[in-house]
Amino acid sequence: MDIYLLEAIVNGLLLGGVLALLSLGLNLIFGVIDVVWIVYAEIVMSAMYAVYWLHNYYHWPLLLAFGAAILIAALIGVLVHVLVIKPILGSAPINQLLATGGLLFFLQSLATLLFGTEYRNLGVRLPVLELAGMFISFSRLIAFVMALFGAVILYLFLARTYLGTAIRAISQDREIMGLMGVNEGRVYVITSAIGGGLAGLAACLLVLQYDVHPFIGLTFGPITFMICVLGGLGNMIGGFIAAFIMSQIIAIGGFYFSSEVAEVMAFVFFIVMILIRPQGILGKK
Repeated sequence: MDIYLLEAIVNGLLLGGVLALLSLGLNLIFGVIDVVWIVYAEIVMSAMYAVYWLHNYYHWPLLLAFGAAILIAALIGVLVHVLVIKPILGSAPINQLLATGGLLFFLQSLATLLFGTEYRNLGVRLPVLELAGMFISFSRLIAFVMALFGAVILYLFLARTYLGTAIRAISQDREIMGLMGVNEGRVYVITSAIGGGLAGLAACLLVLQYDVHPFIGLTFGPITFMICVLGGLGNMIGGFIAAFIMSQIIAIGGFYFSSEVAEVMAFVFFIVMILIRPQGILGKK
């Protein structure tokens, strides 16, 4: 195998870890609350700005800035649910999409107003690893490991704790769980906080690799939504599988053609798969 092709496959695998983490939070929210947060990528953008300002201007240690950004993203997740989603929870899905879509443009405009449109770099330089003739980004390797670590922690939380069991039960049958005395509102708020926290963790990993600007969410928002739909909305395992499929299409397509052509290939693959299997890879009919 061409060493450069193998390098593209490895880097695509590392990219898939971060995309899987992004889809994990969005799928968790949809699976429990039954609402798609179109604004999810803008929460990531907000947390990236938090890391940038705390580290570069207030000189916080990087790990401390990461922790604060995760907490800020979790708080934003709670505010999105309480102020935007909760009042329209029983309305038509289109109203929920329009509300979160409007919040998306609000956050983009607010970031532009506060920070301008300049591309800002965290300034952290991590080495590039050379392995068997391949060059692998150390920042992507860290992001991949941390994404898997976050996914394992979430799995253990959902599988081994009482609150995690309640979250899984509500995602399967919210009406019955309400009759059994489970406080749905409390579970929804906690789920929103966890989803926001996962967005914050993804932001900490992405800010090591990408410049932050008000429209950075447009880079990851559409692909994250595609991954969630392709895997089956609300199905976290399906989202994980879809993330690695899409990342390989983008990586290999970029190797043979260009990054722009690779993104078109990913969209074409998504459209074909949805025509063949509308419910997604592991979604239910």
